[in-house]
Amino acid sequence: MSTTHTPRIVSLLPSATEIVCALGLEDALVGVTHECDYPAAVVGKPQLTASRISHLTMTSAEIDHAVRSQLDGHGSIYDLDEVALRALRPDLVITQELCDVCAVSYKRVEQAARLLDRDARVVSLEPNTIADIFANIRTVGALTGREAEAEQVVGELATRLDALALALSQVETRPRTFVLEWLEPAFAPGHWVPEQIALAGGDHAFGHAGQPSTTTTAEAIRDYAPEVVVLAPCGYYKEDTLGALAAARFPAGWHELPAVVRGEVWAVDATAYFSRPGPRVVRGAEILARIIHPELFGAPEEHEAVRVPAELMRT
Repeated sequence: MSTTHTPRIVSLLPSATEIVCALGLEDALVGVTHECDYPAAVVGKPQLTASRISHLTMTSAEIDHAVRSQLDGHGSIYDLDEVALRALRPDLVITQELCDVCAVSYKRVEQAARLLDRDARVVSLEPNTIADIFANIRTVGALTGREAEAEQVVGELATRLDALALALSQVETRPRTFVLEWLEPAFAPGHWVPEQIALAGGDHAFGHAGQPSTTTTAEAIRDYAPEVVVLAPCGYYKEDTLGALAAARFPAGWHELPAVVRGEVWAVDATAYFSRPGPRVVRGAEILARIIHPELFGAPEEHEAVRVPAELMRT
């Protein structure tokens, strides 16, 4: 790929789309996914993917079953418009191998890229931690001749995390915090989410930092006895989560958990701030800090997080 011109970019990851735009390259972005909805500049760009599963019409449990059935059969839950991809003539295609539930598989994208009429570069981003996310921003910067912009973006994000650490440096209480990454079955957090909890001043022992999120049990949740619960099912906005509660069933003993008893259950925009490994994960940590330590940061505003009444969560 030539470095003398800005490449024509196709992003097959919402997080990569956000990174590309953070580097000031929204005009170079010629194709995106059906899930790319931020920033506003990407709305209306050609969408190259579609999902076979919809959280608008299916329950949390039904989605989990459908995903497992597709992937166990080595299928995909996404369709890729290969004809449209070829027509866009990209120089750079950004995709991932990390999670078949998150985006079109790398293998499928690589196969499609071989059919392009030009020498397109296919790059896979594989973040497991916040440090990896920062490295991905630098990688996209290097691929597009925007190294300086990438360093500036990473520097600003790191400064915000440093500010959180400084504000929390004298805090002795770190409430047991459980970020629920799927409603039914219940998923314990993984990848960068436990880091977000720790950076926000919470205890992050319930989860697997740098590892995939995994299903958990009612017994494990009861044993942890979370003091704060954050509902952040992957790919959901607050409104989606609240809408899904009517059909969801929480693990046995849920209403005896300290967080539920004390009214410390919150719904957040997981899609924006927790599911996508892009620049806004730092905003996610800042929102968590307001949930966990309102005495320091002030309570979260309604657009950041909303309390979930206990009566809306059924077992």
